[in-house]
Amino acid sequence: MGQLQPTLFEMGHPDLRPRKFDGETFNLNLDGERLATLLWRVRQFMVDGQWRTLAAIKLACGGSEASCSARLRDLRKLRFGGHKIERRRIAEGLWEYRMVT
Repeated sequence: MGQLQPTLFEMGHPDLRPRKFDGETFNLNLDGERLATLLWRVRQFMVDGQWRTLAAIKLACGGSEASCSARLRDLRKLRFGGHKIERRRIAEGLWEYRMVT
């Protein structure tokens, strides 16, 4: 994962800043850096438009499948760039995702 480590400049990207997260249980001091870092890693990994399962995203980016799935949902939000994230079923209960650029 060495190549997926964000630089300070990239972490400062307006769409990826920790303060853009919210929610009843979100705590900026406890969760902000972790969520923003994973969001950055998922975005960098998915930007090539290739189809990938949550397991593949987790393996490349870290976190859990659930957290990677949540970051894909975040990437769809306007405040995180409003990216188009497509999904397709490849087997019963198994999906692939890609980011359309």
